[in-house]
Amino acid sequence: MLTPDLPIETERLHLRPFQPSDLTGLHAYFADPAAHRYLYSEAPLDLDGTREVLARRQQRTALREQGDAIQLAVVLRETGQLVGDVLLCWTSAEHRQGEIGYLLHPDHRGRGYATEAAQAMLALAFDRCDLHRVVGRLDARNTASAQVLTRLGMRREAHLRENEYVKGEWADEVIYAMLAREWQDRRPVAAPVAP
Repeated sequence: MLTPDLPIETERLHLRPFQPSDLTGLHAYFADPAAHRYLYSEAPLDLDGTREVLARRQQRTALREQGDAIQLAVVLRETGQLVGDVLLCWTSAEHRQGEIGYLLHPDHRGRGYATEAAQAMLALAFDRCDLHRVVGRLDARNTASAQVLTRLGMRREAHLRENEYVKGEWADEVIYAMLAREWQDRRPVAAPVAP
């Protein structure tokens, strides 16, 4: 379905495939309990665990069939520093649906990087993959992530009570979504060119 031209450049970010040299940078945020607090999986506690995570991320560069994902390193253009990752997963071929996700190092939150990176993934989803609907799922306590999805123009569709058993406790899950026509309505219309 899609093997995107990479890297993807945004105003402040360079979104590219993960590389072996990203191990230390990935471990710096992925194994941080503050970064991993609301994720549905356990964080690796050691460098070997992060090495396995990195190997999986390096394989996620194209959407060829349902279940595939594109997971890219979020790198600051100005400094070249790895600050997080962003994901687009193809969840349903029949219904043309996908899911976005993102994870940032706690030191780089609150600067709009997650919104900027996720917006680039929505552009891939709707403009290049012709998806009909994209969702973002999150732990209901993750208010910062909810703010990102709201800024993207996604609408809150569901609050599922004790939907996931995560890290030893029942957690509520919130689902945000956007349709392709809503994405198109949000995009700026180019000004006509004078003859």
